[in-house]
Amino acid sequence: MTAVTRIVGFVVGLVVVFALALGLGRVVGPVGEPAAAHAGSADAHGDADRSAAAADLPGGLLVSDAGHTLRLSSPTAPAGQDVPVTFTVTGPDGTAVSDYEVEHEKELHLIAVRRDLTGYQHVHPTLAADGTWTTALDLEPGTWRLFADFTASGADPLTLGTDLTVPGTAALAAPVPETRTVTVDGYTVTVTGDLVAGQDAALTLSVSKDGRPVTDLQPYLGAYGHLVALREGDLAYLHVHPDGEPGDGRTQPGPDVVFHTSVPSAGAYRLYLDFQHDGVVRTAPLAVTATASDHPAAATPRSSSTTSDHGDDH
Repeated sequence: MTAVTRIVGFVVGLVVVFALALGLGRVVGPVGEPAAAHAGSADAHGDADRSAAAADLPGGLLVSDAGHTLRLSSPTAPAGQDVPVTFTVTGPDGTAVSDYEVEHEKELHLIAVRRDLTGYQHVHPTLAADGTWTTALDLEPGTWRLFADFTASGADPLTLGTDLTVPGTAALAAPVPETRTVTVDGYTVTVTGDLVAGQDAALTLSVSKDGRPVTDLQPYLGAYGHLVALREGDLAYLHVHPDGEPGDGRTQPGPDVVFHTSVPSAGAYRLYLDFQHDGVVRTAPLAVTATASDHPAAATPRSSSTTSDHGDDH
């Protein structure tokens, strides 16, 4: 065999080896691909863990949950009366949701409160065909927390929260001690019942006027009263539902309105009771302190509790 023949044979051998290696590489994939696939699985597992963690949170702490996001048209608004505020709720596909279930006579309930727990407002925005909600709020300078309480068609009930900044200078309100009796426009509202972290509780709110019990409360949003509970500090929005409803044959139109709730932790909670009498809706702000439980109950995931209870909290 000549030197030239040996060289040609060597080159042909290299080409064959290279071709085999390339073909094998295409079959098994690049080095490290299994690890990359494992990392992807870890990411998916992490997303599942985050979703499970979100399900255990009280409402209103998240701007996005279960594929839905609360989006303000602007993160700021001027101070003033009847300030227009617009927003959308986008769904899992990223587009604005325009089809909602009616809950307590409305498709969406918007709660606005300044972060010092003053200026509470409960309004019902107007929905445009493109999924844009519009309402008007009375805003003082400060940071406001907005809670959108809704059920998109085909989805579970949700309460999403986001902040709205109102530029300007305003003094923060002093902390409020426990307040179980308050008078608003001549009406006195008293709350009885105790809150214990992790346990179901019944709160009775009694309405009187000029020292006489009010026994002819008018239905408001399908009940004789509407109660919102917020945890001081992070403003967690708690689900509260009334016991009974007008026309059920057992629920009286006052003076007592009973609500059921469960608080996740000990500490201070602010209660806002909306009630209607003589054709006017009034709001009574109260403050109750929850105590720690000696035998804390297991937390109930929000994904299951909202389905059964949320339909009755507005």
